[in-house]
Amino acid sequence: MTLKPIAYSLIGACLISACATGRADAPDLQLVYNAAAQYHLPDRNPVIVIPGILGSRLVDRPTGDLVWGAFTAEAADPQKPAGARLVALPITGAERLRDLRDEVAPVGVLDRVRLRIGFLPIELRAYAQILSTLGAGGYRDEQLGLSGVDYGPGHFTCFQFAYDWRRDNAENAQLLGEFIRARQIYVAERYRSDYGLEIDPKTIKFDLVAHSMGGLIARYFLMYGEQSLDDGAPELTWAGAEMVERAILVGAPNHGSSVALQQLVDGADVGKPILPFYPPALLGTFPSVYQLLPRGRHLPAVWDGDLGRPIEDLYDPKVWRAAGWGLADAAQEKVLADLLPEVEDAAERRRLALGFQEKALARARDFAAALDRPAPAPAGLDLFIVVGDAQSTPQTLSVEAKTGKLSVFSTAPGDGTVLRSSALADERPAGAWRPTLASPVDWDRTLMLFSDHFGLTKDPAFADNVLYWLLEDPRRRGPSGPLAPEGSDAANG
Repeated sequence: MTLKPIAYSLIGACLISACATGRADAPDLQLVYNAAAQYHLPDRNPVIVIPGILGSRLVDRPTGDLVWGAFTAEAADPQKPAGARLVALPITGAERLRDLRDEVAPVGVLDRVRLRIGFLPIELRAYAQILSTLGAGGYRDEQLGLSGVDYGPGHFTCFQFAYDWRRDNAENAQLLGEFIRARQIYVAERYRSDYGLEIDPKTIKFDLVAHSMGGLIARYFLMYGEQSLDDGAPELTWAGAEMVERAILVGAPNHGSSVALQQLVDGADVGKPILPFYPPALLGTFPSVYQLLPRGRHLPAVWDGDLGRPIEDLYDPKVWRAAGWGLADAAQEKVLADLLPEVEDAAERRRLALGFQEKALARARDFAAALDRPAPAPAGLDLFIVVGDAQSTPQTLSVEAKTGKLSVFSTAPGDGTVLRSSALADERPAGAWRPTLASPVDWDRTLMLFSDHFGLTKDPAFADNVLYWLLEDPRRRGPSGPLAPEGSDAANG
């Protein structure tokens, strides 16, 4: 598989799924999970879907203009100054990343992507596949109701966590905590109104299904709750595990991805010539993308194709300035002028850009260190992982010392975007190989699929296994709340 930026992975997968009608040998999940789908007692957890980067629709609140979620005339065009300013985060001289604010807000998970080719509008499926899979198990989406099957009053059982995927992942983990607490109250009220069950909202736990970068947000939240990274290394508390019982991570780049480095250096061409190009300086305003960088100890980049000259620290701003990467690329001056029209001096624009890049790299270092901390999960929390391992995936990039240009030096098994070893958080690439996995994460279940990064969610084996894990796989705990008597509305769905 040829190398494609993360953004292209999303759009390309959607183009394929728009033409596919499903495999003939796919299981009839509605038949398999019919009984489980109609069960709505409190020991069945509600589910929260956490999408990856680009997976939430963004709008400009004052105008209602669409910033991300469609490629039509009404959407922001990153190749035009006004559109670029909408898509980018501010890069003013604020001391903290969280203080760099604009008026863009998430308005839902990106279940579909709209684009227009000539006069022909096209609608592509994105996260609708995950929501449809959950629908076969009776998980009716709170907003969309995409299941296509009426299993009774159970629509509260599935929620979408939409978030601004441009921002710091630790910041979004804090918002996830707020989101879950609000849903605990909502679900408790539904149990009372629909089934006559009085349940303390704090006892209600959720299961998570998180794709790609969403898996990193989920892991941070589980380990550290709503702690910020602004005050240094967070304390390992597993506070998030008090609200979550089972987390299923799909294609999560637990050790980063070389594709993210390429994206920050080269920009994202999400579908030339039909779809717009996102230049490096624009993408360089997203702290989240820096937090997808691979770990230097795994040899993700070397100078001039020489394995004896590794780039050991991809979080070092001096490396980025020397190579002229992203916001440090002098060729991005026009983009910076578009993003900072109020700053007339080019030298001042560059100072602001380099300052932002330094802060984003420092935050990425702290975020990676927090996730890489060895920490056995507490009792009652299950961590499951879905991994793609049949696609040729960039492993090591060669960097021309004179120009900073990147090229793929070596590949390894993965899903085309995330290495198998990264999804597993496998530390063996950093040292001597051994026959068993060496990871700071104790995975309770692992599912290997022969699919690409976004195709993981469309694989019939994914759908079947995820529903089994959510509905029938034995849990470590007993019921989380009082059960309704047999024959009641709750027990019968």
